[in-house]
Amino acid sequence: MINLNRYKVLTFDCYGTLIDWESGILAALKPLLSTYGHNLNDEHILQLYAEFEAEIQKGEYITYKEVLRKVAQRFSEYFGFTLASQELYSLADSIKYWSPFSDTVAALKSLKKKFKLAIISNVDDNLFAFSAQHLEVEFDWIITAEQVKSYKPSLNNFRVAIERIDLPLEQILHVAGSIYHDIVPAQSLGISTVWVNRRAGKEGIGANLPVVAQPDLEVSNLHTLAVLTTRPGDRD
Repeated sequence: MINLNRYKVLTFDCYGTLIDWESGILAALKPLLSTYGHNLNDEHILQLYAEFEAEIQKGEYITYKEVLRKVAQRFSEYFGFTLASQELYSLADSIKYWSPFSDTVAALKSLKKKFKLAIISNVDDNLFAFSAQHLEVEFDWIITAEQVKSYKPSLNNFRVAIERIDLPLEQILHVAGSIYHDIVPAQSLGISTVWVNRRAGKEGIGANLPVVAQPDLEVSNLHTLAVLTTRPGDRD
């Protein structure tokens, strides 16, 4: 068990860690695909989403709203139908309705009592503003892809966060649900990591590309992390 008492700042991925993005993705894409006669199972949709999004984000920077428009377009091209302009933006427009996981808000409020909190997210500022209202805590730093003009797993996002937080790496702990987007790049820079394995017990890997890494700590939800930070006597 890592010594959680040594950290002063917790940095968080947002979507997939705090916000239930897979439910949001599916709520937007399943009816859209069904309209054009394609009734896919959840895992197939999430797998394709992960592939399309990662490929788009590797290119020249565009806003996340445009990334999601292109994701919707890729689905239409993949299955051979044409989306209307409004339909192309339906995935991006749905973000304002994406909800936190059931344990998120209480856990964040508990963690806020002990740590400073930061967001490092692949999102636009205005889209995160909708999510921030659902999260109900004030973050000390918010670092978005729009601000840094790159998408995780780019190291640039984490380097900017480190620069803004301006504390030794030993005092920063990154908490995330994606091995691909977060755990691997954070660890490569010497940041300790907590993997919130939201898919524990589920089949498949969801909306993330398959990579392997060993986080410093694995939990299945944020409630568990909040409880661990209040337990005395943790040691490396």
